[in-house]
Amino acid sequence: MCVTCGCDGNQETKITNMSPHSPNGDYHTHTLADGTLIEHAHQHDQSPANIHAKIHHTTISLEQEILGKNNLIAAQNRGWFKGRNILALNLMSSPGAGKTTLLTRTINDLKHKLNISVIEGDQETTNDAQKIQSTGCKVIQINTGTGCHLDAAMIERGIQELQPPLDSVLMIENVGNLVCPALFDLGEQTKVVILSVTEGEDKPMKYPHIFRLSDVMILTKIDLLPYVQFDVEKCIDYAKKVNPHIRVYQVSATTGAGLDNWYGFLSHHTLAPSFKNALGSPSTCDR
Repeated sequence: MCVTCGCDGNQETKITNMSPHSPNGDYHTHTLADGTLIEHAHQHDQSPANIHAKIHHTTISLEQEILGKNNLIAAQNRGWFKGRNILALNLMSSPGAGKTTLLTRTINDLKHKLNISVIEGDQETTNDAQKIQSTGCKVIQINTGTGCHLDAAMIERGIQELQPPLDSVLMIENVGNLVCPALFDLGEQTKVVILSVTEGEDKPMKYPHIFRLSDVMILTKIDLLPYVQFDVEKCIDYAKKVNPHIRVYQVSATTGAGLDNWYGFLSHHTLAPSFKNALGSPSTCDR
């Protein structure tokens, strides 16, 4: 049992290359150049949640050990991205918030301007990766089994298989969960939390950690506002109380409302000057 989040320490993580050249969706795993199989077992330190080891009267936090190992790999990932001029974004939300829908809309709108690759994280199935693949985008699927989040080691193996090109954008769609994904640095440049108007405006107060650590909050499905009870101003106020510096964008991936602001943010934060020229002027947040 992982003491950090409680996910099963014996989970099996599977990384599947969703090659656009595979006929009829014949997806398969691969072996890396160093002989490492992409389909592999991911082991957490096994111990009941919140249990600590005591050695010579010194309490050693297993949580700190797990996160420490993760952060070392995350730092390596961050250096890898920086050296290749890759903008990596960690997209986090609860299940059903609209991450994949927003992602496919973003790719379709920008694929002639930006080179975008995707790492898709779910516990099971390749359903979302197939949706991403339908846009023509390069994508791999990471299935975490019983695991409730992606970690830096999964991303390290994923980028070895995916090989996102120089001067590009890598979108990492994390497992649907408002708790554990925030705890694990993946080496990304920006954390983006996605919240839909169908979830309730108090989510930033209920799950403050993920909003506190995120640079951006995207409020999705605003086309549904006439049909749901959701106080936009209150939601943004809650988010600002938790994180005064968080940028907020209100969008609808269905109608396209507000997407120009989101695309402007991507323009402003991409590393290559050519990105900025392709997407136009920097964005201003909705609030």
